[in-house]
Amino acid sequence: MNRRKSWRKPRDGPGGPGARGGGMKDLGRAIGYLGRYRRTTALAYASLFISIGAQLVVPQLVQNVIDTITQGLFAQQILALPETDRAAALEALPIAVERLADLTVNPEGLIYWAMVFIVVFSLARGLFAFAQAFLAQKVSQDVAFDFRNELFEKIQRLSFSYHDRNRTGQLMIRATDDVEKMRLFIGQGLLLAVQAIVLLIGSLAVLAFTNWPLTLVILPVLPLALVLFIIFGAITQPLFGAIQRRLSALNTILQENLAGIRVVKAFVREQREQKKFADAAQRLMDQQIRVAKIFSFLFPFIFLVANLGQAAVVYWGGRQILFGTLSLGEWQKFSLYLIYVFFPIGQLGFIIGQMSQASASAQRIFEILNAENEVSDKSGAQPLPPVQGRVRFSDVMFRYFHSTDPVLQNITLQAEPGETVALLGETGSGKTTIINLIPRFYDVSEGQVLIDDWDVRDITLDSMRRQIGIVLQETNLFTGTIRDNIAFGRPDATDAEVEAAAKAAAAHDFIVSFPGGYQTAVGERGTTLSGGQKQRVAIARALLTDPRILILDDSTSSVDVATEVLIQNALDQLMEGRTSFVIAQRISTVVNADQILVLDKGRIVDRGSHEELMTTSEIYTDIYYSQLVEDAALEEEAPLAAKA
Repeated sequence: MNRRKSWRKPRDGPGGPGARGGGMKDLGRAIGYLGRYRRTTALAYASLFISIGAQLVVPQLVQNVIDTITQGLFAQQILALPETDRAAALEALPIAVERLADLTVNPEGLIYWAMVFIVVFSLARGLFAFAQAFLAQKVSQDVAFDFRNELFEKIQRLSFSYHDRNRTGQLMIRATDDVEKMRLFIGQGLLLAVQAIVLLIGSLAVLAFTNWPLTLVILPVLPLALVLFIIFGAITQPLFGAIQRRLSALNTILQENLAGIRVVKAFVREQREQKKFADAAQRLMDQQIRVAKIFSFLFPFIFLVANLGQAAVVYWGGRQILFGTLSLGEWQKFSLYLIYVFFPIGQLGFIIGQMSQASASAQRIFEILNAENEVSDKSGAQPLPPVQGRVRFSDVMFRYFHSTDPVLQNITLQAEPGETVALLGETGSGKTTIINLIPRFYDVSEGQVLIDDWDVRDITLDSMRRQIGIVLQETNLFTGTIRDNIAFGRPDATDAEVEAAAKAAAAHDFIVSFPGGYQTAVGERGTTLSGGQKQRVAIARALLTDPRILILDDSTSSVDVATEVLIQNALDQLMEGRTSFVIAQRISTVVNADQILVLDKGRIVDRGSHEELMTTSEIYTDIYYSQLVEDAALEEEAPLAAKA
């Protein structure tokens, strides 16, 4: 089956994470994904049933062999008797005269044929057992493929607020380890469970038909084993959930440490990080040992129950043999079928462990797939046509995570097409939050954000964000080449367009200085580039999309004085004709803005041009004069740095 065609979006099921019994419901929902691969699944389980059927036939053939041997011995003994005693022996022996004649003429032929049939059925069992295992693994990999893609798609679509609340390491574990545990159950545990149930029922049916009094001896063992498994399953499922949570915590520490390894080394915190990791590893090991203790008790107890049942069968079966109501062949057949009864019981212990792990993992996976996306296209959302670039905030209020304390209050502003709006204020004043509301990374709690008189909640996210260029304060580059990163928003861009964007961002010169030029690998998270180089690549990436609205979140914060002058000159030209929102720490970079908004504690306390604010805003003038000396020094250093 074509994987891409089978990849469908998940359906949001009822109930939320943490609901009672949610793990088993989610596991059942995961098993339902097999319906996408009906043909492969049907072939796998058909092979399973044929394999079990072949397995169930073999004990009957073994009985035939043993009965043939014993009857042949009786035939030889009878033929050795005198004529007067032979007739009486034939009447006492429950063997037809014709059967006795066959055993006398060809005593070994029947044994040969029985052995041939045993070999044939054994080969058939092996062949179809291979088919069932291979097909089950294939379909489990298909299901895992779907889950990984759906998880990644969902994570990509979830709003910023979801990622603010969840750590990267936890999401990674759910998309990898949890999916693998669920795949193992679907490809192995579920098949073993069906095999155990079918083999158990089939064996009991044959035993009851063969010797129902002896079958009644082992029946009390089965409910006891079933209750035992239910109890252990209920106990172990939350324990496996705790293992996955502790594994997520361990993975988070590892991921954060590797991402910040330079900071760790710079502050000589290796020992502290090692201790933190060791503590998390200890908590994970303790939980795994706790589960191991439970299963160490479970399996011996299962075998004890099975041995008690077998002991009872040996006693009552032996009595039947002594009283002549059970032949040696029937006893051997009964013994083999008894193995088929007790082996699935022991197998269920392994299955219950896999099922508990899978149900805990399924619950964690569907917590993501069921997560409500706080920012999504509403029903009937319209594509945003090419915009002029008018942006308006109308009495906007915003709270994070439904908090009672608003981050923004009564924000009202309007930027006309082609205007530059600068945002100034202390850290935590709400500057970044305002620009995050324009591309709808978050939804307003009250009020409206409009682009060309379109409420951003009434238009599709993709059509809107394609017309907005963003350079965030934290620069993120992806593994690949410099060209790949510049063309991230427009993979179909020509080399000339990529170079033009790089030149506009003052990045072309340093790019061509590398031996590989635009094909130079940037390394993981851009580690082979300096902070200023990464920032210029990010600016080029935004400019290549030719946006009508440009958002620059302190985009010159990671560059030196000379580069800042080059970038600022380029940005001054590029912002012409575009509606631009600029966050800057220094007033000198935004003095030419059409509007300067001064924020304090989530409110716009002053607004106007540089000249207007110098006469009307005490906060603005304080910031200006505090930076005046520093900016003057920077202006003197810039030409010298540029020449150098």
